[in-house]
Amino acid sequence: MDAIIFDLDGVLVDSMPTHVRAWQAAFESVAGVKVTEREIYLLEGMRGMDLIMKIFGQKGKDNSLAKEVHDEKNRVFRSIRRSDPFDGAAKMLDLITFPKAVVSGSAKADVEAILGEAFGKSKFSTIITADDAKVGKPDPTVFLEATRQLKVSAKKTVVVENAPLGAEAARRAGMGCYIALNNTPLLRDDFRSTIQEDRIFRTTSSLADILVGMCA
Repeated sequence: MDAIIFDLDGVLVDSMPTHVRAWQAAFESVAGVKVTEREIYLLEGMRGMDLIMKIFGQKGKDNSLAKEVHDEKNRVFRSIRRSDPFDGAAKMLDLITFPKAVVSGSAKADVEAILGEAFGKSKFSTIITADDAKVGKPDPTVFLEATRQLKVSAKKTVVVENAPLGAEAARRAGMGCYIALNNTPLLRDDFRSTIQEDRIFRTTSSLADILVGMCA
């Protein structure tokens, strides 16, 4: 392998629970829509506006309040945001000598703030966020743009994800992919159509030896 691409929320940093709380609060307070934790996790990786329109479609709502939900979610998230790295994540990043990228469906301001607090942005050669992309996961464009910026081949790039849409984007991009479930409520069966069972790991730390070993 020549490079590794990481998702951020739920893979490197334990920030997904606060994203979920912020989404639930924004949908309910602005649009009167109740959203489950599982519904949010299944759509993780989409850009914020795309996620909102998907949820509205599922709930039979029009998109007239989409911007208000988006703005309220960002406001709530920034008031409760956490940047705690998962156990072993910082050490793993230090040991991986390949070029590293972060590709996230979250807003640029949030991604850069979390990375700066958790690890330091300088550990990553490329950072791509929702603000940098016209389409989000499961479209492969964001991953392919990362390889373009890293100047590496997609076939020699590995992606580390925690969401089905991210795994599907990696598959479409022709990249190898590993899943770190960490504290997701999703099950292995939720990834069955996109990735082999032996590439799904319980935690980021349990995957670290494989990723570091690729650098040998």
